[in-house]
Amino acid sequence: MPRGYIKTVKRFRKAAVQGDASAQNNLGLIYHKGRGVERDDAEAVKWFSKAAEQGHATAQFNLGIMYDNGLGVPRDDAEAVMWYYLAAEQGIAKAQTNLGVMYEAGRGVALNNVEAAKWYRKAAKQGDADGQYNIGLMYATGEGMPRDDAEAMNWFRKAAKQGIADAQYSLGLMYDTGEGVPQDHAEAVKWYRMAAKQGLAHAQNNLGVMYNNGEGVRRDYVSAHLWFTLAAAQGSEEAQKGLNMAASQMYPDQIAEAQRLAREWMAKHQQ
Repeated sequence: MPRGYIKTVKRFRKAAVQGDASAQNNLGLIYHKGRGVERDDAEAVKWFSKAAEQGHATAQFNLGIMYDNGLGVPRDDAEAVMWYYLAAEQGIAKAQTNLGVMYEAGRGVALNNVEAAKWYRKAAKQGDADGQYNIGLMYATGEGMPRDDAEAMNWFRKAAKQGIADAQYSLGLMYDTGEGVPQDHAEAVKWYRMAAKQGLAHAQNNLGVMYNNGEGVRRDYVSAHLWFTLAAAQGSEEAQKGLNMAASQMYPDQIAEAQRLAREWMAKHQQ
């Protein structure tokens, strides 16, 4: 490791031993990520705990993550909820989102969609992309609040612009079906494509449908075959049906071209 980094680790360790909460949290991160030291999640938990008990919000969130995922400690949903809650109360957006997930799933706490929505909304308003997607989904399904397609669209769009593939797909689906917005197949294709390029099978399948039917885009069986192939490779039975349908309308050279494009795409994205 660079000498300067080693000195930084020593400085954090010295301050952490002396009780500095920020240094304790940083030392926990160093052990968790194995930077300058051998990775040791148990040691990370030790330092996160010291900082969290002093009220350090980020350390409380980090400790929640460790309990949530069973890293360095046995998995304990109730402990995860407690630390997420303490961090969320101090305004840590990711902790608010994760706390919402725990309430929605009923993990470590009684299932409560209203409480889940409350925390998702807090995180979403701070710009947390996962919180934005999750609150959008609750508006779309009417869980934890009255269904509101316009609000769902609003939050999906915010999350989609931050690159959340599921939000991009959901936004495309709303444009595709005309829910909460005037139907616009071209706009649906735009958002499906963004999610499809991130590898989301549902979006790849739907993009294949749009190309196969010529909806929102010029009909193109080669492109339809490509996207159906990629989705089918992830186990989508619906995409496999679409693939068979597209292939039945294509010439052999078109199928060969689509297969070549699919191989290239997979090779590029599996590196």
